[in-house]
Amino acid sequence: MARTAPPPMSRTLVKDALNATAPADAIFLQGWVRTRRDAKAFSFIELNDGSCLKGLQVIVDASLPDYANVARANTGASVEVHGKLVESKGGGQKWEVVAEKFTVLGEADNTYPLQKKGHTLEFLREIAHLRPRSNLFGAVFRVRSRLAYAVHQFFQERGFHYVHTPIITASDAEGAGDMFRVTTLDLENPPRGEDKHVDNAKDFFGKKTFLTVSGQLEGEIFAHALSNIYTFGPTFRAENSNTSRHAAEFWMIEPEVAFCDLAGNMDLAEAFVKHLIRDAKEHCAADLEFFAKFVDKDLLTRLDFVLERPFQRCSYTEAVAILEKSGKTWEHPVSWGANLQAEHERYLTEEHFKCPVTVYNYPRAIKAFYMRQNGEADGRETVAAMDLLVPGIGEIIGGSQREERLDKLRAGMALHHLDEKAYWWYLDLRRYGSVPHAGFGLGFERMLMFVTGVGNIRDVIPFARTPGTADF
Repeated sequence: MARTAPPPMSRTLVKDALNATAPADAIFLQGWVRTRRDAKAFSFIELNDGSCLKGLQVIVDASLPDYANVARANTGASVEVHGKLVESKGGGQKWEVVAEKFTVLGEADNTYPLQKKGHTLEFLREIAHLRPRSNLFGAVFRVRSRLAYAVHQFFQERGFHYVHTPIITASDAEGAGDMFRVTTLDLENPPRGEDKHVDNAKDFFGKKTFLTVSGQLEGEIFAHALSNIYTFGPTFRAENSNTSRHAAEFWMIEPEVAFCDLAGNMDLAEAFVKHLIRDAKEHCAADLEFFAKFVDKDLLTRLDFVLERPFQRCSYTEAVAILEKSGKTWEHPVSWGANLQAEHERYLTEEHFKCPVTVYNYPRAIKAFYMRQNGEADGRETVAAMDLLVPGIGEIIGGSQREERLDKLRAGMALHHLDEKAYWWYLDLRRYGSVPHAGFGLGFERMLMFVTGVGNIRDVIPFARTPGTADF
């Protein structure tokens, strides 16, 4: 009888090897060399595979038949190791691997840019194809992955349905006009009508279309059928903004809840933010400790502070009064009817309330057409809008109760000079079984900045898209 070959040994991840409860006579690892130190009779290799922050020490004895391969295992090289998992004789680690077979899969020469030294964030952005291998960015993107899972967990456990809203749209949810045009027209020689203007009817979709700034309006359609829904996907803003908080492409989480008012919306937003922080602390503890050591020494204290206390709530009118009485000189003057700027938001959270704050009931004129009108008080018109502000970042969530009354919605559209014909389907929602409903948008990257302490949005998204930058 022919003998069958034994099945190949399955790969063990470094994180599982580090968390092992007992030695193992056989273990198979694959990963990249972080460092290599050669002694007379041994080589010590730190192996990392991205599964966790720490590497695992591999000892390669010079008596091994394939020991010559070690000389090719420079920093950055990919290798595989068969060996034994044994208790470490050195300090600072519980386990190490004694190699029995060592193979170099892919070499890395001395031009590999991630050598064992400090690198600036600016330099690492220039090598975005390699920066996930660094300690900092490996940690950032592991947290990003975990929080994406936690987003779905939060809503799924509360009976929400996940809806995929379109990336290409003809609707501007914000009414701001800062949208990327999507077209197949020949820009050198576009078709023109009798009036000599570009004939958009000849475009792929027969009209002007854009990359979405929000899935909210389409989300409202599904909330009017499924009650509780959420979206989670990429959104785009063609704003020529070069700040540490803005990007042209970013990810948004947008729940939409039927039969919900502004107070319920604020409750949901607070519960959501706390869930994400709690999940990160539970499942990304080592990465958060790394950030606290090397990025933001106050990070863990701040996250605990946010978890342990209810968020403050403050009307826009009250917020303006607080800012006016602060005695501070603002780069952007404070007045009722003007947008709150980052410096105002950070003062409210970091100096006045010293905790996250939900500001609500904003002036009607500075908010979007779909927000529910509160009416007039003291000669001032407001809408049921809310912004959740957090220390160190400013606005992290923006939302509102939506205007469910047809006549009021049409008035809001007129105020913002919007063509009703373009929103005929949105108006239909108010004609057929309209209900009070509310929702918000959370910028995923800003949440990551808050949870990690990383200060620039370019460093919490795999490939940043900012003005003048679309590399990789």
